[in-house]
Amino acid sequence: MNIPNLITVLRVVLIPIFILLFYLPYQWSYMAASSVFAFAAATDWLDGYLARRLEQSTPFGAFLDPVADKLMVAVALVLLVQEHGNLWLTLPAAVIIGREIVVSALREWMAELGARAQVAVSNMGKWKTAAQMLALVILLANPSDFSFWVLVGYALLMAAAVLTLWSMLQYLRAAWPHLKINAENPEKK
Repeated sequence: MNIPNLITVLRVVLIPIFILLFYLPYQWSYMAASSVFAFAAATDWLDGYLARRLEQSTPFGAFLDPVADKLMVAVALVLLVQEHGNLWLTLPAAVIIGREIVVSALREWMAELGARAQVAVSNMGKWKTAAQMLALVILLANPSDFSFWVLVGYALLMAAAVLTLWSMLQYLRAAWPHLKINAENPEKK
């Protein structure tokens, strides 16, 4: 266990803490939950930077890092869908979670074919992640009233959902030759 992996594990440990803070019956609870989420999101950049800088990349870290990210985002989206209970949040949340399931399954399948590099993380995915994390930080910090910041959060989450669909289409297009070959020749699986 190295420093980048410990930071990634910390991100997972912070999930129940931001859930607890989110549900506390105090006015400051939303801001506290958002702050913990923002800190956890910042550690995503930090663990990757340290793994590269200290040359401490490991297979465990490569596995856990995206799992921690997806858990964090899915939990935040579930909390917000329950809190806001409207189409403006539920639709992009469903798109984002659905895309993560599709792309994760696609990456796993492509790895079985030995073509994992065909569906590597792209710059589009990084822009999507940035918009998504900023939207979640804003939305977690604010109650579900229709305020300026909630509308900004909704707009960013919608933008993240559009980027999510776009990046998923890029991944599917990159994988299409492999999907097509296996569909036409099922014995080559």
